[in-house]
Amino acid sequence: MSTKSVFTTGEAAKICKVSQQTIIRCFDSGQLKGFRVPGSRFRRIPRDQLIAFMRDNGIPTDALESGRRKILIVDDDEELVELIRDVLQRDGRFEIRTVNNGFGAGIMVKEYRPDLIVLDIMLPDINGKEVCQVVRADASMDEIRIICISGMVEEDKIQELKAAGADDFLHKPFEIEALVDRICQLLDIESPASA
Repeated sequence: MSTKSVFTTGEAAKICKVSQQTIIRCFDSGQLKGFRVPGSRFRRIPRDQLIAFMRDNGIPTDALESGRRKILIVDDDEELVELIRDVLQRDGRFEIRTVNNGFGAGIMVKEYRPDLIVLDIMLPDINGKEVCQVVRADASMDEIRIICISGMVEEDKIQELKAAGADDFLHKPFEIEALVDRICQLLDIESPASA
């Protein structure tokens, strides 16, 4: 269960299934109580205020219990997978599943419906480009963001991956913080560094 006590407007919007603009409007008009982060323009909504707002507006609050973003990590490098998983779980805003091959990724994407896939393109069975194509071929998965990672890729291959549907690319080795930042950017949530 998500135990966050304070939410950003983007997170509140996702939980309430409304646009971020709607949440900001309700916040600015006083319908949704919260506070601004001192010295910044960031608005924050305490959990109890968000629940009160949801009840007042007939929005089911069960979404608040599962408000975490789903990340699927597809990589056969167990150490890297563990590292990424640990960092994302510590963040508290993510639910993580992992799989170590392209075939498993295809099945997991359909069952788990992640918000974002961290995809190694050098998988033991099929390459990441094919996984991108499978995801992009299904219109119901348009919202899924894909970050490809690899240690050995030329620039032209990166363009091919983006053409196949990847949203971003990181060269291995990379700083885990850089990956978390990209994940946050693609999911439109604040990165831990600025939160």
